[in-house]
Amino acid sequence: MESRYFAFSAIAAVLVFGVLASVMSVKSAYAADDLWYVGEGAKQDTYVKYRIQEYDTNNDAPFDMTIYFKGKDDRGAWIAPTFVEYQGNVYNGTLRLGDNLAALGGGSQVPDDMRPFVGAYGRSLQWLEAFTSVSAPLSLKAGSWGKIAAIGGEELKPQGQQKVTVPAGTFDTTVVGWHKGVDNKIWIENEFPFPIKAETFVEVASGKPPIQFKFDLLATGTGQPPVPKSVEEIPQPPLRQSTARGTYDVTLSWNPVEIQPNGNTTFTVDFADNNGQKLERVNYDFTVTEKGGKVIYDKKNAFTGESSTGVQTVKMGNGGPVSISIVLHSVSGVNTGAFTEEADFGVVVVPEFPVSAAIIAAIAVAFIVAMTRFKGIGIGGMFGGRNSAL
Repeated sequence: MESRYFAFSAIAAVLVFGVLASVMSVKSAYAADDLWYVGEGAKQDTYVKYRIQEYDTNNDAPFDMTIYFKGKDDRGAWIAPTFVEYQGNVYNGTLRLGDNLAALGGGSQVPDDMRPFVGAYGRSLQWLEAFTSVSAPLSLKAGSWGKIAAIGGEELKPQGQQKVTVPAGTFDTTVVGWHKGVDNKIWIENEFPFPIKAETFVEVASGKPPIQFKFDLLATGTGQPPVPKSVEEIPQPPLRQSTARGTYDVTLSWNPVEIQPNGNTTFTVDFADNNGQKLERVNYDFTVTEKGGKVIYDKKNAFTGESSTGVQTVKMGNGGPVSISIVLHSVSGVNTGAFTEEADFGVVVVPEFPVSAAIIAAIAVAFIVAMTRFKGIGIGGMFGGRNSAL
């Protein structure tokens, strides 16, 4: 009887320990599944495409970036052909990315025009790597991810689950964020290499804060993505930009809307603060520069008078892109201080006779000549005139 009791006790103990071990194993697996870091879930032969805004890049103007995880090299780094689309232009290069998807210096092949966008990538899509990394991933259910020294020690922490819809689809995400004047949020899907979406703001003492970084997932899939094509984009007025610190808003309009080469264009500049209040007595510089770097107009210390609007008439050069720089020096007699308050715009002068139109015209003429020879009639005869064989 006693031996049976001990046998039963031993079996019960084994079962209890087995159940406890199973529970602990499940809990351990569940906890591990809550962990996330930048780069988690990156797979060979997949791609992501994002629309990104970043405070220090092109005055917060958005651009599209496509990253293709082609494969890894012999040192374990990702070889990632990358495309950037900005204002109709396409820049392409190859990034070499670490496990944390940071761009590595050695091995990356990036043209100079693309480098500012790669920098913006590191300050936006890859920003969270400073908190949660491959070597020390954090849980999406943790109470805190740490404090952000750059914005006064605000706490970055998971804030619960939320479905979010972006152009790439609808995702079950965890919101990670902080509050400093306004809500700053980053939406993360577990086991996806980058956040799905983000919207964060610059810390300002007053007024409406500008975007620090913002992005949305546009597309993701398997296989090599198609290479985007450059398209000619002609900006239409009005254009609006914030100055670098987000203190002022500058709106640029022009007439005629289609800027003609070697003709006069009247530019109207309107100034407001970051709350939308019109400014008065603004002292500013207005500079127009062609693509090759030639300055064709440089007005120093222009003045709006008692209104918020300034007007400049510029004789434009030949066709092509033109940059316009507007620098504020003082508002209502008060100097803007040590910081440069500048807004930059890009416009396009329409060519007198575009190359594409010339090609089409040449093809049309060649076709007409061929047809007249084939039929044995002159060009004049085709248009109702007297036949004159070529």
